Amino acid sequence: MTENRGGRSDQGALRRFNRTAEIATTDVIRTYSTSFGLATRLLGQRHRQHVRNIYAMVRIADEIVDGVAAEAGLDVAAQSAALDSYVAETHRSMRSGYSSDLILHAFARTARECGISEELTVPFFDSMRADIAEDADFAAYDADAHAAYVYGSAEVVGLMCLQVFLREAERTPAELETLRRGARQLGAAFQNVNFLRDLADDTDRLQRGYLGGSERLTDADRDAWVDTVFRQLADARAAIPLLPKDARAAVRSALALFAALTRRVAKTPAETLYRRRVRVPDPVKAVLAGRAVVVTAMERDR
Repeated sequence: MTENRGGRSDQGALRRFNRTAEIATTDVIRTYSTSFGLATRLLGQRHRQHVRNIYAMVRIADEIVDGVAAEAGLDVAAQSAALDSYVAETHRSMRSGYSSDLILHAFARTARECGISEELTVPFFDSMRADIAEDADFAAYDADAHAAYVYGSAEVVGLMCLQVFLREAERTPAELETLRRGARQLGAAFQNVNFLRDLADDTDRLQRGYLGGSERLTDADRDAWVDTVFRQLADARAAIPLLPKDARAAVRSALALFAALTRRVAKTPAETLYRRRVRVPDPVKAVLAGRAVVVTAMERDR
């Protein structure tokens, strides 16, 4: 066993780097999402860090296209180049198991251990690429464009997390179909309610109309989207009993949070959604998480 110039054992260098990468991904979720940060704390230890690694990878990609690169002074071509570089390094690290980028190093370890392939990452990056404005015109999404965007930006993330949860579990083909539908529907519900709560920022700053065009949403439009979200959440809820027990409380908590958020959106006039972002107070989040833990504790293991 040799010592390098920093006085560390070569045998432990990778282990230390792995741990540093995990600290970095945990800091990303702590900084960007109190809701998902709370939910991940409810995951069993064998899942928790993997889900944080997934979240951090997708969060950084989202920040590249949602304004960070632009605010740093990059023009559209440079933003595209930054995303392309990130995509290439993600896929290279998934193949090799190593990246000098701490976030991507952590994600690559999760992808390799849990069987997350480019079949899921490519659609995700396609949706991220669609968010880089090619011109100054308002980007209006029709139904087909909305469905493709939501699949890539959110549903595949749900499927990535499902890969984590099931990596040591056996399920029948019918059960797997229910679980995959639930994972996709939960991701879609999260994305659609976020579109509703972010109408102001998406419309004014990002110049995007994810929910059906350039016309402003009416209260009737809001109600239709709320109904869609509740149907998606119902599909996701039906799949929870098929998850390993040490994943259920976290998924239940996240689902309950977004159901509560959707109810608040349903009571908010559409025009008000264009002026302020609806949120769920932290004490309510804590109560919902507690209920999820209690319900799950009363269930049998699977």
